[in-house]
Amino acid sequence: MNVDQIVVLVTGAASGLGAASADRLHRCGARVILADVNEEGAREKALELGNGARSLRLDVTSEESAQEALENIVKTEGSLHAVINCAGILIGEKILGRDGVHDLGRFRRVIDVNLTGTFNMIRLAAQQMRQNEPNAEGERGVIVNTASIAAFEGQLGQSAYSASKAGIVGLTLPAARELAREGIRVCAIAPGIFDTAMIGGLPEKVRDALGAQVPFPSRLGKPDEYAATVQHIIENPILNGETIRLDGAMRMAAR
Repeated sequence: MNVDQIVVLVTGAASGLGAASADRLHRCGARVILADVNEEGAREKALELGNGARSLRLDVTSEESAQEALENIVKTEGSLHAVINCAGILIGEKILGRDGVHDLGRFRRVIDVNLTGTFNMIRLAAQQMRQNEPNAEGERGVIVNTASIAAFEGQLGQSAYSASKAGIVGLTLPAARELAREGIRVCAIAPGIFDTAMIGGLPEKVRDALGAQVPFPSRLGKPDEYAATVQHIIENPILNGETIRLDGAMRMAAR
C-alpha cells in the first residue's frame, strides 16, 4: 500500500511507539487518527502534528468503544486501510513475591489490555476493512501488532507481560491466514529495549547499561526505528503473518 493514499488508526498514540508511528506515517502523507485512552495526550499529539491529523478516545478493551471509534473513522474519512496496535501496559510482579503471590487481577488486566485489546481491534478493524475496494495487489487493509522480545525471553517478574506478548505472537499468523481471503495482511513487531516513557524515568546510568546489552548498535532503540518498520510493513505486500524482532540481536537474560 502507498502510505500517502491511506487512512491509518494508531492505538496507544499519545506516547512512545504509537506516537512515533503516527508522526512518521503523517509525515509520509497518510491521514492519521491518533487514539488512546489518554484522550488529552492523543489530542495534544494530533495538534502537534497538525495538517489533518486528528484524535479520539479509545479503550481497546471495550467492544463498544472500539466499534464506535472505527465507525466514526469510516464515516468521517470514508475508509480505513491500516491499524497499528500500540496500546499496551507493563506490570512487573513475581509469581511468588516478598508480599505474597502474584495478584490475579493485575495479571488479568495485562492480558486484557495487551492481548484481548489487540484481538478486539483486529476483529473490528477487519470488519471495516473488508468493505474497501482492493488495490492492484488485492489488498484491502494492513494490521500491525506490537509484541516484544519478552514474548520469547521473558525475565523474572514478567509473567503477565510476557504471556500477553507471546499471545500476540501466536495470534498474528492465524489471523493473517484467516484474513487473507479478505485481502487483509497481519504482521507483528517484537521490539527490544526502546527509549520510551516505560524506561524514561530510569537513571541515565541504568539506561546506558541497558543499551550496552544490545550487541549492535549498543544503545536503546529509537521509537522512529519502530515506526520505520511499521511503514515498511505497510508498503511491502509480501510481508504477512510474520513477527519481526527489532532488537539489535539482543537476547534477554533471566534478570
